[in-house]
Formats: sequence, structure tokens, C-alpha cells
Amino acid sequence: MTQDINFMTKTKALIDNLKSVCANYGLGNDGNEFKIITQVFLYKFLNDKFRYAVKQEMPALNDAENFSEALHNLSEDEYQFLVASLDPNIPRLRPQHLISHLFTIQNDSDFGKTFDDTLRQVSVENAEVFSVKSFSGAKDSLFDDLTQFISDSSQRDAFAKALINKLFEFSFEEMFEQKYDFFATIFEYLIKDYNTDSGGKYAEYYTPHAVARIMAQIMVPEPVKSAKVYDPSAGSGTLLMSIAHEIGEENCTIYSEDISQKSSNMLRLNLVLNNLTHSIPNIIKTNTIAQPTYLDTKFDFIVSNPPFKLDFSDFHADLDKDAFKKRFFAGIPNIPKSKKESMAIYLLFIQHIMFSLSDTGKAAIVVPTGFITAQSGIEKKIRERLITNGWLRGVVSMPSNIFASTGTNVSVLFLDKKADSEHIVLMDASKLGETVKEGKNQRTVLTPTEENRIIETFNAKQAVPDLAVVVTKEQVIEKNYSFSAGQYFEVKIEYVDITAEEFAEIMNGFESRLQKLFAEGNALDEEIQEQLKSLRYE
Repeated sequence: MTQDINFMTKTKALIDNLKSVCANYGLGNDGNEFKIITQVFLYKFLNDKFRYAVKQEMPALNDAENFSEALHNLSEDEYQFLVASLDPNIPRLRPQHLISHLFTIQNDSDFGKTFDDTLRQVSVENAEVFSVKSFSGAKDSLFDDLTQFISDSSQRDAFAKALINKLFEFSFEEMFEQKYDFFATIFEYLIKDYNTDSGGKYAEYYTPHAVARIMAQIMVPEPVKSAKVYDPSAGSGTLLMSIAHEIGEENCTIYSEDISQKSSNMLRLNLVLNNLTHSIPNIIKTNTIAQPTYLDTKFDFIVSNPPFKLDFSDFHADLDKDAFKKRFFAGIPNIPKSKKESMAIYLLFIQHIMFSLSDTGKAAIVVPTGFITAQSGIEKKIRERLITNGWLRGVVSMPSNIFASTGTNVSVLFLDKKADSEHIVLMDASKLGETVKEGKNQRTVLTPTEENRIIETFNAKQAVPDLAVVVTKEQVIEKNYSFSAGQYFEVKIEYVDITAEEFAEIMNGFESRLQKLFAEGNALDEEIQEQLKSLRYE
């Protein structure tokens, strides 16, 4: 545990040091700082991952005084044989691509250009595994020419040297040896200053870990093998990482779509840190609603925290294609004359998810709580279809302010193509949680005990007074397809045994108090009338 904390401290220190370098060269809080920090960190991680894998495959290199030189001394055939024996998810680096090599040549002229050229070569040679694709099939570059963000060209060599010196200070290799599992925390620390949506339409970068864990542990109550897992509005991948850990990284393949390049890059880094590199080719930067890549693919597990409201009037007409008729069975929200930004795009995501489930598929979707009781419209049609098809496993209504990014009350829909329609769990967890202050905002945080209570109650299909009810498909239909637990709670009437004399005494007490209140009211009325008369005569 002490070693775990030690590595965590060192890793956070590396991130802080990289930010200091950016600040020293005028890039603190600059729009490009995010690219520099995340890409340099990724380069460091890939460098150390390669070194670790090569030493495992060729133990003789463990004793080499200069690893990059020893690698350089291999013949081309030996190098190719070594690289071919590595796991496909391990990056392929040349000796001249290593940080240790760059460290030794940092005083050469044009070092900034050498640094950029190195990252570009790493990008090209690893594009097949590590690139994010767009809807058109074009692949992005893993790394940018980072020194070009320094406007003063005379400072670029010094900037590159400063970065390399920070990267050289410690290695991740021992972490791979011990299989430490704290990279989710490291990822959050890495992106915490950049975790806002700066123009991306869909990216919902942060889902609270409590919500992500609840979704994953309710969806995966037992072991799973060879699962296809999908998020159509993936953001940085919090939900995907949570369910992948629950299933087991080796037992699932991740698929995702999101319109934001920034969030796609965050997700790629998250996959690398969480041993899911094999899924990077399945990250697609696209408009999931209008240009879905995976329209013909069906998934075993789907998680989503979609944007609730968004102006999609610019591609509204594209959604009326014949190819989409079956997908959007409940309809497409109309374009309002004003407040177009209030268009309920989440209703399209719910329908898209329903369309994308395999025959035994399961889904968990974050929705505004208003969805579960709306009396008409697309919301009602979707709920009717879920009940008619027998796909609703249950709903958990979360405490208010559980999301830092929205004050909207949210619920989580749990869908299952093989759901038990006689035991639908409706849970009202809105009264749980503790209020904490984060800056100027207040947020509700669930305790670990409360998380476990929600998960265990739901998975056990257990009715708990004032928390959860277990209802049948027929009961939901009787309640006009309401998914709100509160509408099914029994009204409690407490009966107290009293004598006729005690009852008469209580009623007399009520009567006396009422007479007194009436008398006080009459007196006050007379006083007001007298004051009005005196004002009139004045």
C-alpha cells in the first residue's frame, strides 16, 4: 500500500512538473496546454510500456547499462523478431524513439525539431493500433508537433529539453510489474483542469464514480465472457472504464462514438492507462445520431450519459431517412421556434440504444427524471415500448445535484432484453447522500454504504419501504406507464387506539382552538375597519 501511494505521488508530481514547464514557457492555461500535457504523458507511458515489454521478452536487456544503446546494437532481423513477439497492444518503438536516447542528445542543435520528428514517427508507426478514426475512416495523428505551440521559435529547443528532463526523472516500469490499479485516479488528476466541454456538442466528460459503479454492478451481477460494450456518447470514458473493470478488461471489447475530438483523445488515453489498448481502433469521432458508424452492430452492454438538451436543428432533416425509421420508432423532437438549444436530444439517444442492443443485450442510461413520468409525447411512447417488449429491468432515481455539471434531477434506466417483467425494480434514492461543497457549488455524494445498499437492493429485487418497490408489467400499465417509485409506494396510515372519552376531549380541544382563532380574526377585522374609517375622515 505504501508503495502504491509512493507511485501515485510520483506520477502526480510528474503531471505537476509538466504543467510547470508549460507555465514557464507562457502556455499555462493556454488552449494548447491540454494537448501538450496529455500527449507528453501518453508518450512517457508508451515509452515505459515498450521498455517493460521488451525486457520481459528479452531478459538480457535488463542488465544493459544503456537500454536504448543495447536495443540499437541489435541487428535489424533481431529487432524485427523481437517486435513481432510483442503483444499487439504494445507500442512499436525504435531505439531513437526512446526518452533515454532523447535525453542523451538534448544539447544537439535543433533539438525541438528532433523531439517533434520523434513523436511524428511514433505516430506513423503505431497508427494501426493507436489512432482514433472519424466517420469518414480518416485516422488522427497520435501526437502533434508540440514545440510549434511555442510562438518564439528560439525557445523551442529549451522547451523540448525541459519536457524530456521531467520525463526522465522516474519510470512507470515498476508499476507494470506490480500491476497497480490506480490509473483511473491518475487519469482524473491528469485531465482535471481541462474537464470542460469547450464546444464539443456531445461530450459529457464526467460522470460521478458512484453513479458509474452503480450502473456497472447492477448490469454485471455475474461473470461475463467475450462481451461487446458500447457508449454512443462516450466523453472521456468513465462509464466504459467502470463496466470494463466489472466485466474484466480481457473479457470485453470497447466501442464508442462521440462528436468531440477532445473527448475522443481523452478516451484513448483512458483506454491505454486501463489496459484496454486493443479497443482504441473502435473509438470513432462522429455525430452518433446523424452519422452512426455502428448502425449495423449489436452490443451486449450499452452505457450512456447522453446530452439531455441540444440544438440539433441543423441535422434534424437528415434524421428522417428511411434507414433511420426503425431506429427512431417513437419520433424525432420538433424544432421549436425559439430556444432551439432546449431540443431533447437524449430521446434520440435512448431510441438509438434500444435499436443497438443484441438479443440478450443490457443497457443503463442516465436520463432526466422528468422522462419517467411524462404523460405524453416521445417519452411516453418509449416507455410504452419498453414495457410492451418486456425490456425494463428497473429505474433508480438519484439524489438531486449528484452531477456537478447539471442541477437537473436524474434517473438511471436499466434495460434488459431478457428482463423479468413480473419483478421490475423502481427505486427512489433521492433522499440518500451527503451534501458537500465544491467551490461555489454544492453536490450530493453517496456514501459507499449507500452505493452498496442501492446495488444489493436492486439486484435482489427487494422491496424496501420508502426506497424501492417491485412491480409487475401490468401494474406499470395501470399507472399509465409511470416509472416513478413514488407512485407505487403504499400510503401509510397510523392507527392509534383511544377511548370515546379521549376522542371527545381531542375534538373539544380542536373546537376551542378554532373558536379562539375565529374570535381573534373578527377582532382584527374590526380593528382594520376602524382604521380605514379614520383614514377616510382625515
